[in-house]
Amino acid sequence: MEATDLKSVSAEVKKRMDGHIEHVRRELGGVRTGRASVNILDAVHVEAYGSMMPINQVASLSIPEPTMILATPFDPSLMGAVERAIRGSNLGLNPTNDGKVVRIPLPALTEERRKELSKLVHKYAEEGRNGVRQVRREANEKLKKLLKDHKISEDDERRGLDDVQKITDQHIALIDDIQKKKDGELLGK
Repeated sequence: MEATDLKSVSAEVKKRMDGHIEHVRRELGGVRTGRASVNILDAVHVEAYGSMMPINQVASLSIPEPTMILATPFDPSLMGAVERAIRGSNLGLNPTNDGKVVRIPLPALTEERRKELSKLVHKYAEEGRNGVRQVRREANEKLKKLLKDHKISEDDERRGLDDVQKITDQHIALIDDIQKKKDGELLGK
């Protein structure tokens, strides 16, 4: 953190905490709920043309019905590679291909699996909250150093600490909301 005044400290804090929120959103987007979402395939990489490429760069992904994802490779010769990548992705999916598209049926989630996924949601949310708190800690240290170096007054430091805490509270509340929403989708609450 190279901020040298209150405004830049606040701006830096907000920017870094927003990054943690986005990270939590991406992580939770990959957690499968009962509904099909192409986001669950974000981590799947296909071996194509001698390198590993994200699936969305070698195939178009669509959702024709709530429990089915279709992957249509741009190059039909990659059909087998797309199918293998999905099967080997550790997502518990069993794709099939008919020569034109790869069909990826999403099996119904068992109650036990929903609970496991809920724990994962809580873990990702807690990692996000910890990241936000780490940003707060670094910002508070920065404010204390600015005070020590006589670059800001004690009143400014107090205002800065209050501001950082407000931003932290907002971001933690946002993560809590994201977690509740994902949990609701998973556990049907």
